[in-house]
Amino acid sequence: MTRDQVQSVHDDIAYMKALAQEGRRAPLLGGSVLVAAAVIFGAATVGQWMMVLGRIPNGGWESLSLWLSAAAVFVIALIVLIRRIESACGGASAMNRSVGAAWSAIGYGIFVTWTALMVFGWRTGDWGVMALMPTVVMGAYGSAWMVVAAISRKAWLNVVGLISYAGAVVLAGLGDPLLIYPVYLVLLIAVALAPGLILVRGATKKAG
Repeated sequence: MTRDQVQSVHDDIAYMKALAQEGRRAPLLGGSVLVAAAVIFGAATVGQWMMVLGRIPNGGWESLSLWLSAAAVFVIALIVLIRRIESACGGASAMNRSVGAAWSAIGYGIFVTWTALMVFGWRTGDWGVMALMPTVVMGAYGSAWMVVAAISRKAWLNVVGLISYAGAVVLAGLGDPLLIYPVYLVLLIAVALAPGLILVRGATKKAG
């Protein structure tokens, strides 16, 4: 083996060691995305609740416009936040890439389920099925948190996942829209806003 080849092997080993060390040191990013999701969809939940209470007119299209607008705002926020995460220290680590992939898959699943329920409601005229969406979202959040907990080895995230799962069951058992939306809002704070803020704080501390 020539000297250049030996040097190349040493460089490759050094690069792999640097990646491993970065992965161990990297903070768990993505908390800002959770905060954005909680704030944006929390606001939409309040709007939907006001419609159910009759304080905001709702002929059907208003509710659809509300959630589509919330989704559009979130997508814009997501694009901006993902760029920041990717450029942040540790953004390219295997852990953060895996966590990002997990949340992306969950997000796509929620969107596809929402679209499927919309199609079902349009075809059958039974829009009551949309009341299942909060349950679907909480169940999806539970699965995401369990995966993230396993990847990051942060045990407390398992608790957040269990709260999400329990919330999904509670929401399914309520039935009354007057109760579903305020309870869903509380759950968004518990399983998205609060842990998101904790992760943002942890990432800021580690970066400092």
